Amino acid sequence: MLVAADKFKGSLTAVEVAERVTAGLRVVRPDLRVEALPVADGGDGTVAAAVAAGFERHEVTVSGPLGDEVTAAYALRDGTAVVEMAEASGLQRLPEGVFAPLTASTYGSGELLRAALDAGARSIVFGVGGSATTDGGAGMLAALGARFLTASGEPVGPGGAALAEVATADLSGLDPRLRSVEFVLASDVDNPLTGPKGAAAVYGPQKGASPEDVERLDAALGHFAKVLDAAELATSPGAGAAGGIGFGALLVGARFRPGIEVMLDVLGFASALQRADLVITGEGSLDEQTLHGKAPAGVAAAARAAGKDVIAVCGRLALAPEVLGRAGIRRAYALTDLEPDVARCIADAGPILERTAERIARDYLT
Repeated sequence: MLVAADKFKGSLTAVEVAERVTAGLRVVRPDLRVEALPVADGGDGTVAAAVAAGFERHEVTVSGPLGDEVTAAYALRDGTAVVEMAEASGLQRLPEGVFAPLTASTYGSGELLRAALDAGARSIVFGVGGSATTDGGAGMLAALGARFLTASGEPVGPGGAALAEVATADLSGLDPRLRSVEFVLASDVDNPLTGPKGAAAVYGPQKGASPEDVERLDAALGHFAKVLDAAELATSPGAGAAGGIGFGALLVGARFRPGIEVMLDVLGFASALQRADLVITGEGSLDEQTLHGKAPAGVAAAARAAGKDVIAVCGRLALAPEVLGRAGIRRAYALTDLEPDVARCIADAGPILERTAERIARDYLT
């Protein structure tokens, strides 16, 4: 049995999901061999999944999205670093109820990348998602040595709105080590930088941006790309990921890949899959978004290709059985099947998930 599930956001980490599922399965089958491989798609929880798979956790002090110091972590093993931008520049780093859509910066994400380079990383998986920022990666690039100046020669301020003031961009000071590492941009979205499907329009409102803010940010990002003479790059898949930090990463040579594909490779999913006769995956909500690059869809696709059955667990299920089947998921079990009250499901997700796993064991293992 292989448990390869993502987090239940707001309730359980991916590691906790694996622990609870394992405990529930063993209520019915105490002798069951269960291998846990927590997964992530590049967003928050990516470093934790790497550490659970045997990477070493490294903590450093970097700038948070508002410029205050935060302790962020990356993971390292055998020259491969897993860096999660949300560790430094994520919504989780903002005070509760506080948003800063115009001024939040990715500077700390650049510091985190630099720390991984200092530690000897030869390959970097840069997981992006859950950002508090819409600065096109300008802060990250500045931390890595780039300079963005106003018409008067002053450094531009932090955040996406300030990009409207960029008159010159100097990339000559970028860390030269970026040219010699394998740099992979891992994301579950493929949006362009600007336009109706761009970073500001699609994700800005989630970060507190008003319609006026969205318009201002989109124009500033477009101006930034023009100054950099990278308008074509701005249309590339993934450029709009995590407030446009994808654009910044692509600008310095990163290669875009779907986050879950990258993470399954990094975590050693293929070998774990060979040892399993049944796979359990899942996340907090199985819905239309799941089908577009989220972890359960990636796990199910890989398992189906290997001829393995896949069962899913989730807090909430919003996909019909036939849709699940086309995605490679034989059946899904939702916590709301046992506890219809969503608030209770969130508060008591662990015990309810254990009971759900008992149901799976009785249905498939007895």
